[in-house]
Amino acid sequence: MDRTWNADRSASFARRWGKSSHELGQTSGNGSCPDIWELDNGDVAVIGQDLTSLYTRRLPEGVSIDPGESLVVIPRSTILAAKADIPDA
Repeated sequence: MDRTWNADRSASFARRWGKSSHELGQTSGNGSCPDIWELDNGDVAVIGQDLTSLYTRRLPEGVSIDPGESLVVIPRSTILAAKADIPDA
């Protein structure tokens, strides 16, 4: 049985979780980053700064970033603003 998860590349943006960066005062222009979005298939897209190369050598034991994956960092305020929109199950 293949348990490999692959992102559905045809999924569309369904709704923002939390507030936009503009609403949170994290951007001074028309910037849309950072952000958290639920896709129409239930998966989640996170927009943030790609810090993969910086964190790769500092990952905890048992954690890896596979080819085709990136580690992104978003502000704490972005995830806290999304908390009410994140389902419990």
